[in-house]
Amino acid sequence: MRAMRAPFFTASFVPVSLGAAVAWYQGCGFSPLLYLVCLLGVVAVHGGTNLANDYYDDLTGTDRINRYRSPFNGGAGLIQEGALTPRQVLAAAAAMYGLALACGLYLTWVRGWPVLALAAVGGASGFFYTAGPFKASYAGWGEPLVGLNFGPLVVLGAHYVQSGHMSWLALLASLPVGLLIAAVLYVNQFPDIEADSAVGKKNLVVRLGTGRAVWGYHALLALAYLVVIAGVAAGALPPPALAALLSMPLALRAARNAHAHHADPRRMVASCALTVGVHLTTGLLLLVGIICGGAFLGPVPL
Repeated sequence: MRAMRAPFFTASFVPVSLGAAVAWYQGCGFSPLLYLVCLLGVVAVHGGTNLANDYYDDLTGTDRINRYRSPFNGGAGLIQEGALTPRQVLAAAAAMYGLALACGLYLTWVRGWPVLALAAVGGASGFFYTAGPFKASYAGWGEPLVGLNFGPLVVLGAHYVQSGHMSWLALLASLPVGLLIAAVLYVNQFPDIEADSAVGKKNLVVRLGTGRAVWGYHALLALAYLVVIAGVAAGALPPPALAALLSMPLALRAARNAHAHHADPRRMVASCALTVGVHLTTGLLLLVGIICGGAFLGPVPL
């Protein structure tokens, strides 16, 4: 569980729950069984990806030379501590991907081929995040890939599992959580910049340098809230969805700390922790807002 970084499975729980909530808001009902199988499948991909990430980052050496590892960055550290061998970590990753495949096949049997297509994209994206030949995180595509996978892909998939249909509203609702999970990944790279630079891991923070990269962090946070405001103003999201804005003070604390200490790996850990909290809090508040919209205002057309 430590190697899979289980406390961060909130990044799976939020979009799966949000997709199911939007389907319910649109009058499609709610199947607890399909929800749980979908959640298990996404968590399995998430855990497998974290394990594969640790395995391949150990191969390149970035986790071995990282002087600033924390609970939020630098990998789980179990290979480097000798608690697990690289082979054990890779085997565990394969087992988690196998569990995800089983969930995907069941949901495909129940709902049809689009589920398998979405699951295949998510699984491949997770594995090739650090694995060759693509190594997306080493080429600077990690943030948009994670944002798309733990935002639109999972929310749309969870919605489809409940409804049997795709939905523009689900896509809109997915954008804030997608932007914020991208911000989580992005800010975690600030303390890793020394180790990542040394092994040629050219993510956006390495490419831009911390002074310029911090503005990208601010933009991700701001865009997440602007999407919620625009969605409510346009009448697409229900007014109670504005509850998501209640997490803004937490986001401001994270942004202020990052702006002041972007070049200090140890002090940036506070922003890493706060950003995880911003993602979870904003996602849950948006979820509650959509459920309240359905409860008090009634369902909207699919």
